[in-house]
Amino acid sequence: MQKFVYDFAEGNKDLKDLLGGKGANLAEMTNLGLPVPPGFTITTDACRHYLRHGTTPDGLDAEVTSHLAVIEKAIGRVLGDPADPLLVSVRSGSKFSMPGMMDTILNIGLSDDSVRGLAKQAGDDRFAWDSYRRLIQMFGKTVLGIGGEHFEHALDSAKKARGAASDTGLDADDLRNLTHSYKEIVREQAGRDFPQDPREQLDLAIRAVFNSWNADRAVLYRRQERIPADLGTAVNVVAMVFGNLGDDSGTGVGFTRDPGTGARGVYGDYLQNAQGEDVVAGIRNTVPLQDLEHLDKASYDELMSIMATLEGHYRDLCDIEFTIERGKLWMLQTRVGKRTAAAAFRIAAELADEGLIDMDEALTRVTGAELVRLMFPTFDTSANVARITVGVSASPGAAVGHAVFDSARAVELAAAGEAAILVRRETNPDDLNGMIAAKGVLTSRGGKTSHAAVVARGMGKPCVCGAEQLDVDIAARKFTAPGGITIAEGDVISIDGTSGEVYLGEVAVVPSAVVRYFEGELSPGSGEDGELIRAVRRIMTHADARRRLGVLANADNSPDAARARRFGAEGIGLVRTEHMFLGERRQLIEDLILAETDADRQRALAALETLQTGDFAEILTAMDGLPVTIRTIDPPLHEFLPDLTDLSVRVALEGDKATAREKRVLGEVRRMHEQNPMLGLRGVRLDLVIPGLFSMQVRAIAHASAQLKRAGKDPRAEIETPLVAAVQEMEVARGLTEKVLREVEAETGVHLNIPIGTMIEVPRGALTADSIAASAEFFSFGTNDLTQMTWGFSRDDVEAAFFAKYLQLGIFSVSPFETIDREGVGQLIELAVRKGRAARPGLVIGVCGEHGGDPDSVHFFHEVGLDNVSCSPFRVPVARLEAGRAAVAASGSDTR
Repeated sequence: MQKFVYDFAEGNKDLKDLLGGKGANLAEMTNLGLPVPPGFTITTDACRHYLRHGTTPDGLDAEVTSHLAVIEKAIGRVLGDPADPLLVSVRSGSKFSMPGMMDTILNIGLSDDSVRGLAKQAGDDRFAWDSYRRLIQMFGKTVLGIGGEHFEHALDSAKKARGAASDTGLDADDLRNLTHSYKEIVREQAGRDFPQDPREQLDLAIRAVFNSWNADRAVLYRRQERIPADLGTAVNVVAMVFGNLGDDSGTGVGFTRDPGTGARGVYGDYLQNAQGEDVVAGIRNTVPLQDLEHLDKASYDELMSIMATLEGHYRDLCDIEFTIERGKLWMLQTRVGKRTAAAAFRIAAELADEGLIDMDEALTRVTGAELVRLMFPTFDTSANVARITVGVSASPGAAVGHAVFDSARAVELAAAGEAAILVRRETNPDDLNGMIAAKGVLTSRGGKTSHAAVVARGMGKPCVCGAEQLDVDIAARKFTAPGGITIAEGDVISIDGTSGEVYLGEVAVVPSAVVRYFEGELSPGSGEDGELIRAVRRIMTHADARRRLGVLANADNSPDAARARRFGAEGIGLVRTEHMFLGERRQLIEDLILAETDADRQRALAALETLQTGDFAEILTAMDGLPVTIRTIDPPLHEFLPDLTDLSVRVALEGDKATAREKRVLGEVRRMHEQNPMLGLRGVRLDLVIPGLFSMQVRAIAHASAQLKRAGKDPRAEIETPLVAAVQEMEVARGLTEKVLREVEAETGVHLNIPIGTMIEVPRGALTADSIAASAEFFSFGTNDLTQMTWGFSRDDVEAAFFAKYLQLGIFSVSPFETIDREGVGQLIELAVRKGRAARPGLVIGVCGEHGGDPDSVHFFHEVGLDNVSCSPFRVPVARLEAGRAAVAASGSDTR
């Protein structure tokens, strides 16, 4: 018979698929001999069965009963005993951390009878009634689906009647009366009484945690973090230990290193006389974890020892939760902690320095997405800026936007293309939509371990928490800052998640330290920036040593090419020649289109060739000694002409005053108009149909190369023909190219060794890659066109039309224009690689476009055997890093 329940002593940290992250790590701490309360874990298998069938699997109730008896024996108390009750918590725990997205219920086992027994055993009436009212509130919201505002209003009324600022100001009688109010809320809102049978409470709580896997916020978070939807959650049932028994009790959260910077030290939050939810919810402002040393030296010393043990055992930053019950320390959770991008790089490098991991594993501990975050700009505070206040630096980065006070408004602004900063007293899981939509998050309560901080760090979103000087009035949609400054909804504010500072209005930004390092403007020095740059340099150096993939850049001018080279590009994988005819140069294409005689056409081509030769010489100079792949003109020529509708209206309004040229242009625009131009006269088709255009570009490339060779340079141009779907197209294009190259060699006396290749961006080109390879010396996949032609939709239209709905429905987990579609487009790429190299062994194959800088896509390109990736200059470091990580993963060295 299948086993669905595991005692903590039966598991370990490697069983996350079965026991979830929380259960696996509780088991690991138990096996390490750390002080973990007795408990057991109900497996993800049980959850998946429940979600499929709507009932728990056969035998689960009996297993829970058996394991509950083990807890009762260990604690010496019985669930439901009116004289000396055992209380348990019921906590979710999926394989991947989903902070606050699923449900937890504390104090299961309390009833009208057992609350008195708890009070007697604890010698504290206030504690017992506080625990009972918490149970009813959490049970009501989580299990019975009662809106939390009903309980909050009752609590606010109780505090107002007592004149208390927080719940700690309520005495035992206040809490007893509040408990009765909560029970009435349950009766009115749920149509039933709060269950007095502790086993009924436990069974309903377990089912509620199972159900929370499919709660809206959990689904949204999984989609945001790309967590598979079919994993399910484990359920952990743990004997309660109490941090709300007085000043010798408390609860806290800690990190073995600073999750913001990666620096070693004591980081975390602590609350006296509180339960764990009080800390992570951010409802009460905490004290720094260091203060525990003065409040309870023995517990502090034991905690520091345990944290050192955990970091050494897990070989990583650990995030821990603990409770102190009347001087006794209990460990409630540990996990590899979420961290900022800066902390990820610094911790990985320092753990390697300390010998806990090797450099291969250090490389797997960071990601391209984190490197991107480090390259975001930061605020320039050297100018005159108006600082409003300073809070806790919870998640770094600079964010500017309109202040909004609820998630719905943040979503509205984002949909309208406007930036928002979500401002709350504290966030809760229901704010996830707004946190995703907003550019940053600002709260007046909470610390580095509050819900807002943890979720924002996971998203890489700037966040300032615990800005206590701010009086946030959600109902009035405003907040008040020191000095009488009032910020209403819609006012622009700027938040710095690195420093915790909040500014009035828009603050200018400057390049990040990491970008300045890549640009060669900044070397490792002292302070946080210096430590970060040292870590980035060390890890990037190892990535370059490990990677097999070459990393090239897409650049259409010499400044972009020069920047790409500084960022570590090993050449240019794509020069889009059409970008050289934007702005005033459009006129030259227009002259070519309007040419009526051969002489007019030759004059237009000559003017174009002169400019093109100079353009190519500049790029080849910037990348001297490195390959530069130049793609001949790709888009339909009408893109260089005025819009048909605009021009028609203008000529019609001008009437007889319209110039002859305007009328001729209108005629050509009408003649060249296509219903679907992206599938029309473009790419190689344009090269072969428009007389002289293709040859002009080849001649310009050849002359630029010859000039530079005579000047002692080492130009390495490559000519790429776009949109080839048939080998015959490639054969004709190659013949024209070779003819021009021979002519220029004869004219200049310079031997030119310029490879000739093609872009594979039409599905038929991929399917016939073996034939095309006979005439092409290299391939480069144009994945944007290949994606839209394979899927059968236009990128320019569909992203706005229905991609959001497809993502919401789960048809896409991510846009196929962002990350390569392995099942569809990816199969075409694999096929083309296999067939191309079968026909031409050693065929050089790369990819260009932003897929070349997407972390997940880079791993795919490594797996299918591409030689290089090409992306925008800014993404070059990301591609270098991910190419190294892909090589490590492929070698089996990824031990994380």
